This record gives sequence, C-alpha cells and structure tokens, in this order.
Amino acid sequence: MIDLDEQIAQTLRERAEGDVDTDRLLRGSRARGRRRQVHRRAAMGTALCLVGALGFVGVTGSGLDELTGRMPWTTATSTPTVVPPRADGVPGVAADPTLVGADPQVLHFGLDSTRARYLGWEVIRDQVETVRLSVAGSEEVRIDVGRSADSFSTVTIDGVSFEVTGLGRPTFDGAVRPVSGMARGLVKLWQPAPGLYARAVMLHGDRAVLNQAVGALRWKEARRCAAPLRLGALPEGAKVTVCSVDIDSYPRVVTAQFALQRAATERMSVEYQYVSQAGTYTNADRTIAGRPALLSARGTRLELVGIPRTSVIADFGWPWDGEEPAHVFTEAEATALLADVKFSEDPTQPQSWE
Repeated sequence: MIDLDEQIAQTLRERAEGDVDTDRLLRGSRARGRRRQVHRRAAMGTALCLVGALGFVGVTGSGLDELTGRMPWTTATSTPTVVPPRADGVPGVAADPTLVGADPQVLHFGLDSTRARYLGWEVIRDQVETVRLSVAGSEEVRIDVGRSADSFSTVTIDGVSFEVTGLGRPTFDGAVRPVSGMARGLVKLWQPAPGLYARAVMLHGDRAVLNQAVGALRWKEARRCAAPLRLGALPEGAKVTVCSVDIDSYPRVVTAQFALQRAATERMSVEYQYVSQAGTYTNADRTIAGRPALLSARGTRLELVGIPRTSVIADFGWPWDGEEPAHVFTEAEATALLADVKFSEDPTQPQSWE
C-alpha cells in the first residue's frame, strides 16, 4: 500500500473509533469527499473524491452507447461518462411533483448525458433530490429539487455551506443572481412545473454555464440509485431515508452511502467505499456471513474487512456528539444487515451493478 493509501486507511480506522453524527455523515458526504479530493490532488496530482457509479452511458459517433463511450468533448484518455440507469416504468417529476423524495432509491429527474456529466446525486426521503454536474469540464453546478419553496435555505458545495438567497423568502422567477455574500457565486431559482421548485448553484463561473447546466436537465425521466453495494433485508420496521452517491473520479474511487431510520432516534448508516490503489485491511474480531469483520471500541460500528481495496461500515450507535451511545439499532441488527449485502464482482464495471 502506498503511503497516501495508508493514511486513508488509517483515517477510516480512526473514524471507526470516534464520535460521528449520522446526519452530518450523509448530508455532509460531499464536503468530506471534496476535502479528500483536495488532499489527493496535492499529493498525487490527480483528482480523487467520493464516488458512487450507477450506470454507463456515453456517445460514440452519432448515437448513445449504453455500456461504454465518451462525452462529445472528451479525448480518448478521458474518464468514461457514468450515469444512473433508468428506472423503467417510473415517471419523472414533470408528471407528478409529489414524487420528489417519495422513494429514496429513485431520482425522479435526470440529465442529457450528451450535454453534461454527472458528478453525483442524492435523494433524501420526503425532502429534496439533488444532482451535481459539470458542463464541458466546467466547475460543479448543483441542482436541488423540492416540493416546497421552503426547501432551499442553505447549500453545501466543495465543503462550503452558505446561504444562497440572503434574507427573505426566495423568488423562483428564473433569474440568475449573485449568491449572497460571495463575489463569484451564482444561483438560479425557478419552477420547472407547478408545485415543483428548483435551485441551481455555482461557487464560481458564469451565467452561460449555469444556464447550460439547467438546459441539460430532463424532467420526464427517472433513474435508479444503483451501486456496487446493494442492501438486502432491512431491520424490522426500518426504511432507507437517504441514498447518496458521487462520481467525480470513477473508476479510481467508488462510494455509496445509505441512511436507515425506524423512529425519530433510531438511525443507522451504511457506507461503502472502493479505492483502487488502497490495500486490504484484515484486522478482525468476528465473522459475518463468512466474511471477517471488526467491531469498534465503542461498540457502535461494524466493518466488513478483508475485501480487496474496499471498506463497508454499518454505524448503528445513537446519539453522538460526545454523549454515550444508546444502541437503538442493535449489533445483531447491524450484523444481519451486513450479512445480506450484495457486492459487484468488479466495482469498476457499472454493467455488473444491480
């Protein structure tokens, strides 16, 4: 394992022993991914961040290739374009705005992949659906979609959280405005359909790029939240409330995150991460479905180990922030959950993902 990958592995080990807030873990996943990206760029001169790849679409010649290909503006050595696969038979939000967040395993809008590249996406049950994208290699544009104008107060991009509209109720008139308090930030608020509210944000950039990103959105399609890791049977009464993925640096890193909830204070997160140049962590104190596993010192996290270049962690302790954890979801439930997860044989081949 190279020195940098040893540092990454050590960070994961230390995190397993520390206090973690599930909400921050999931909703702040992009911020942590961006910090990792900055550190790895400085050390290796290559982009690296949290990734969750859901499918494979590209352009070859004049038509779409559903398995392999490249964007029109890319070179032969560029990273392949990765998109979430279609959710057949599921309408987009243009047909029914109440679908936003209705199923955290489904994103109810998409992109024209010939015009923009997916960087990541997230669905939070009954709240907001998000896509991060770039246009022709531009800086990240974040699109948030909700059923209420009150869904958009703050936003997080590149690890920075900030207000985008200043004081007062936001105006969804389609105008591109400066982000409050940021010299080069831009925000656009509009209604793609009655009862549907959308926000596009850039930290730096120009209005033409922001409008191009908005023009690449597709409101009449739905996409699945597929990943190299799929959850099996959930604990009794639990539901998936968050599906979050990121595809900035596929295929070097692949990450997927899920949140489960059973009651207001009963939460568990599952995080999968594949790092192509990482080693294989093997320290274990138990087995789960024949796989070696490790329980954290505080007894609130279970990790599957011994999987080449891969980390899978179930965090079931609650609450955190320095308080003693109450095992609302039990170790037995986390064990059963990890025993039933399914892995792709090759995380770098989205065709094999479920």
